[in-house]
Amino acid sequence: MIPRTFELLASMAAGALLPLLWGHLGWALAGTVVGAVAWAVIDDRRAQRVLAWLRDPGGQPPPEVGSVWGAVVDRARRELKARNRKARKSQARLQEFLAALQASPNGVVLLSKEGTIEWCNLMAGEHLGFDAKRDLGQRIRNLVRDPAFITYLNQRDFSRPVEIDGRHARPGHPQRIAVQIFPYAKGRRLMLTRDITAIELAEAMRRDFVANVSHEIRSPLTVISGFVETLQTLNLSDAERAHFLDLIAQQAQRLHTLVDDLLTLSRLEGSPAPDDAQWVAANELLLEAVAQAQALSKVLHGGEQSLVLQPGPALDVAGARNELLSALSNLLSNAVRYTPAHGRIEVGWRLLPDEGVEFYVTDNGPGIAPEHLPRLTERFYRVDRSRSRESGGTGLGLAIVKHVAQRHGGQLLIDSQVGVGSTFRLRLPPARVCVGPAG
Repeated sequence: MIPRTFELLASMAAGALLPLLWGHLGWALAGTVVGAVAWAVIDDRRAQRVLAWLRDPGGQPPPEVGSVWGAVVDRARRELKARNRKARKSQARLQEFLAALQASPNGVVLLSKEGTIEWCNLMAGEHLGFDAKRDLGQRIRNLVRDPAFITYLNQRDFSRPVEIDGRHARPGHPQRIAVQIFPYAKGRRLMLTRDITAIELAEAMRRDFVANVSHEIRSPLTVISGFVETLQTLNLSDAERAHFLDLIAQQAQRLHTLVDDLLTLSRLEGSPAPDDAQWVAANELLLEAVAQAQALSKVLHGGEQSLVLQPGPALDVAGARNELLSALSNLLSNAVRYTPAHGRIEVGWRLLPDEGVEFYVTDNGPGIAPEHLPRLTERFYRVDRSRSRESGGTGLGLAIVKHVAQRHGGQLLIDSQVGVGSTFRLRLPPARVCVGPAG
């Protein structure tokens, strides 16, 4: 690199040298000036080329200018490369951050000072019903018109979230979304959305469960207390006293059954799933369950019901014997309780095409209306409350069957038609089935 001062002096000397060679001493000074001007013009052109490149360094290659301007170009090129590397790293980090926000189960919306959408993830659009790309730049109040949300925006008190209906909410299938705004950075706002439908449903189920348990316990306790008071205060005959004691015993047994079912549900929910180390024969399970059902049928219907066992192929199933027996007994118990006298109940098992097994209980009872089927496995849910209590059910049987099925990797399927009857099917996966004796 030649210093600019040396270049200038060289140009001035060259301008003065020619007149001296011609013997014109007077023109030497003028030649010096011309040499300086020529250098200035050349240097200015170099500077213009460097400036043009600096204005758009990516649009053209760096100029070959030499001199100190060449050093300027080299240093600028190195700085630009370093800045580009930093920019690429920053852009990659930003994309990773945005990808993380996109993967979030919660909705994220960035709002400008004016309340327009600057960025949002897909989940926010799913929760609130707008397009995450098309609606960028739109005012959030124009897209989310729920009155509770508009009031929330207008009041500007963002210390607590507001709950609104989601885009998929419809009668019978609620969807609730919690929305909360967090101000930041010169009037901008971060808005988070969260689907709380499951939480609210769980809370509603908890409230219903407490209310139902209280009611189920209060009813027999009221009867027992009334009869005890009667026994204590009235002079009864031996026959009347024996009758009241029988009624007290019935209600006590009802309480005992309810507590047993509650403890069974608690144990099912709080213990690990059963392994496949224990095997039990399918016919053994059903024979015992049928024997229990026949005893109940004799008590409730005088043994007039027809309870038929249809044997299936010889196979064993893996799991907790007591749980599987409890599930099958509950299915048969329900069939016995709700099928009238002289009705027919058929129970059996079959091997499925995938080598799983299906236990089934079919009756020709009154059947169940379609609107009740999705809720049958809810705790204490009853199609006809008064009739259920008359038959002695606790309302927990199908909930127990569902939990047992899930713990064994299976499922409970229900088919029913009003006036024709019902079929309950307990399916277990192939991994828990061994055709023929297991050991």
